[in-house]
Amino acid sequence: MADRVYPAAKPNPPPGAATAANGNGAPASFPAPKSQMYQRPIYRPQAPAKRRRRSCRCSFCCCFCWALLVVILLALLAAVAGGAFYLLYRPQRPSFTVSSVRLSSLNLTSSATAPVLTDAISLTVTARNPNKKVVYLYDDFTLSAATAANALPLGSATVPGFTHAAGNTTVLTATIASSAVTVDPSASGDVKKSGGFSVVLDADTSAGVRVGSIKTKKIGIQVHCEGIKVTPPPPPPPAPKKVKGKNGTVSLAPAPAPSEADATMPTTKGATVSTAAHSCTVRVRVKIWRWTF
Repeated sequence: MADRVYPAAKPNPPPGAATAANGNGAPASFPAPKSQMYQRPIYRPQAPAKRRRRSCRCSFCCCFCWALLVVILLALLAAVAGGAFYLLYRPQRPSFTVSSVRLSSLNLTSSATAPVLTDAISLTVTARNPNKKVVYLYDDFTLSAATAANALPLGSATVPGFTHAAGNTTVLTATIASSAVTVDPSASGDVKKSGGFSVVLDADTSAGVRVGSIKTKKIGIQVHCEGIKVTPPPPPPPAPKKVKGKNGTVSLAPAPAPSEADATMPTTKGATVSTAAHSCTVRVRVKIWRWTF
């Protein structure tokens, strides 16, 4: 039996295999050259996009802070100017007083569904300017009257505007009237009372202030007067009727007593005058878009 000889080491690879392993026809060499080694790309950091948002926020905050500071400074300047004006001129509001009210005529029909009202109220209002250096400039006054309980409108009137000099007292007279106005039956109960009823008066106008040669812009004001009671006198008794006797003589029959309907719906003239003075309040009316406060 023949003996087999085993090689002690692995045989060398053929030349073709070494060329195929290198790829470019050159024999492979170990270790690999630097040109064949993996090169790590250079890291170039980029600015994150969030920095722009942060800068925008910072600029917005700065603008807001500066705007707030300007507003605060303007408010302080206005407060200082207002304090100086008050110390120099001591401005006070004008006062209005209703001196007298007279219900000239009043007629309310007896319709249960649509009563008709005709009335006339004559009044006198006294306006006083207590300031020594402040002049008030008034536009035309629009007067209106209504019952205090149910706000039943009693008419309106207009009084021309005027210049209210410092320390001056001006007397205004007007007649508030309504002619054949249909009113709400549920609100006409106040007028039917024989003992009188309370009336609320309102005067709307625009007023400005003049100090020396400086004039301010006019703003809306309302003069509100309440607690005014008017008492119409009872209706005059009807005239006696003539009755012809048997012998041709004419005698006067007693007049019939007024019915309850006539007593509640009188037509009066020459009513009594309310001489008690009623102070009024002056309100500043500010209009914002469609609403008036």
